[in-house]
Amino acid sequence: MQTTTAAPVARAPGDAAGAGRRRKRAGGRSRRRALAGLGYAAPTAAVVGLLFLVPLVLVVWMSLHHWPLLGNPTFNAPKNYTDVAHNTLVATAAWFTVKYTVVTTVVLFTISFGLALMVQHPRPGVGLLRTAFFLPAAVGFATASLLFLGFLSSAIGPVNPVLEHLGLINAPVDWITGSPGGALASTVTLVTWRFAGFNMLILLTGLQAIPVELYEAARMDGCSRWQTLRRITIPLLRPTIALVLIVMTTGSLLAFDQFYILTKGGPDDSTTSVVMVIVREAFVRFDLGSSAALSVLVLLVLLVLNVVQLSFLRRREEK
Repeated sequence: MQTTTAAPVARAPGDAAGAGRRRKRAGGRSRRRALAGLGYAAPTAAVVGLLFLVPLVLVVWMSLHHWPLLGNPTFNAPKNYTDVAHNTLVATAAWFTVKYTVVTTVVLFTISFGLALMVQHPRPGVGLLRTAFFLPAAVGFATASLLFLGFLSSAIGPVNPVLEHLGLINAPVDWITGSPGGALASTVTLVTWRFAGFNMLILLTGLQAIPVELYEAARMDGCSRWQTLRRITIPLLRPTIALVLIVMTTGSLLAFDQFYILTKGGPDDSTTSVVMVIVREAFVRFDLGSSAALSVLVLLVLLVLNVVQLSFLRRREEK
């Protein structure tokens, strides 16, 4: 029996050179894409590094020092952090900030979600309603605070005369600084008026992403509006709801403008937020180190809270 072996096919030198040139061109294209990607990302990375990372490192460094506004800083870690626990104003402000965050988040989300459901489906006049609800978001927050300060003023505001004319009150009421409850209610009303339309728009975007066929199938199966809301709308809207709640919670914990303009932290520091304490430490007591330490603690609380919210959402989605 005779066996034969096939001779290897010899490649022409031109084919090997062509394959090498193709590999070289592919490698060149990959490098150009990588360099183009770096070029596109470089401006954003520079802005983030310059405006976020560098100030963050500086704040952490300042929090480890006694850092007067005028004079040389001296290392005193961890005194700035331990002093926070003995600052009664910080404890009062932290409790008020938590209470304000809970009340504002519940009220603002309920109204925003209701408005989004109201303008979800196209019908005559719904475009006008969407625009009207969103218009307050176009007003600057400081400007909105000044508007409410004028409206609710017991001396020049129109609210008291209107309520007196309707017989709802017998005498002018100091809505802003007359009592802690009135100051909180006035601030929550301002924030709700200013941000309800903006959050409505975010929720409306999530609602419009839900397929209409699901609602039609539920209607054919005889589901009520409450069952449709509970079984279809809310589950499919959960990522959008999580985004809105994170934005609301973070904004409420960092509240400053509305209290600084409306109440100045009064009456009797009952509406002093944590951020107002940070500003007082820095620009009233001129202790930048203590202010920086409190800022770092607030940042850590926000990070933990956001991680918990996102983890809870992820577990619910997996279930």
